[in-house]
Amino acid sequence: MTTSTTSRRLWPAVLPAAAVVAIAIVGPALAPHTVDHAVGITFEKPNSAAWLGGDRLGQDVTSQLLCGGWGLLLLGATIAVLVTAFAAILGSIAALHPRTGAWIERTADLGMLLPPVLAILLFMLSWPESGAVGLVVVSVIAGTPYSARVFAAAATGVAASGFIEAAQARGERLSYLIFRELLPNLRETLLTQLGLRFVEAMYLVSTAAFLQLPTTLGDANWAVMVRENASGILLNPAAVLAPSVAIGLLAVSVNSAVAAFGRGRSSV
Repeated sequence: MTTSTTSRRLWPAVLPAAAVVAIAIVGPALAPHTVDHAVGITFEKPNSAAWLGGDRLGQDVTSQLLCGGWGLLLLGATIAVLVTAFAAILGSIAALHPRTGAWIERTADLGMLLPPVLAILLFMLSWPESGAVGLVVVSVIAGTPYSARVFAAAATGVAASGFIEAAQARGERLSYLIFRELLPNLRETLLTQLGLRFVEAMYLVSTAAFLQLPTTLGDANWAVMVRENASGILLNPAAVLAPSVAIGLLAVSVNSAVAAFGRGRSSV
């Protein structure tokens, strides 16, 4: 398949993700008002001055929606990248050194017994001062075991290939085997896992933000908007539905774009 054909197939999947991510990043600059700008009474109906109406305090939902995505996007992307990176390295080690891999897999099995949401609740309630950094750390620790098992399974066949054995016979270091020989042949797995880990990260960060853990994500956060305005969903549904749809669109579109890019790269 030619590069131009691959690019044409990628655009339909990449464009929605690019649009949603761009809005999340530049949204604060596009917001017509500050997040605490009042547009009328509590749960004001959508009108020409406030396209999505008002929230529980009568503040502009449109401005809050435009300002509330970048925090979720940043944390979700950070968690997804870290989990994928650590899992890829651990899975590669497990495939290249079976004895060490057995311990890695047993540890991963134990780690998967603790649900990530429960781990976040236990950690964030015990150390609320850890803030967003604590949320990233516990999310990475909780999310890495399952992904590491996936990489270990995918890397096992590649590790038994002749070019890996030749590199080992030359006495190449472990880092060379992982980053120069093994992982380049797992590009599709890497990108697929990155997309899936981003969806999981969005779920975890949104859940934590919904529970106001940590509180440093701000009041104009999409998940916080859903929680705070849930009581008025019948008065102004847009105050709840708009941030809910935004969270779903961000997670699904980015995952679809990353998966499509991985398939496109593997077919070139």
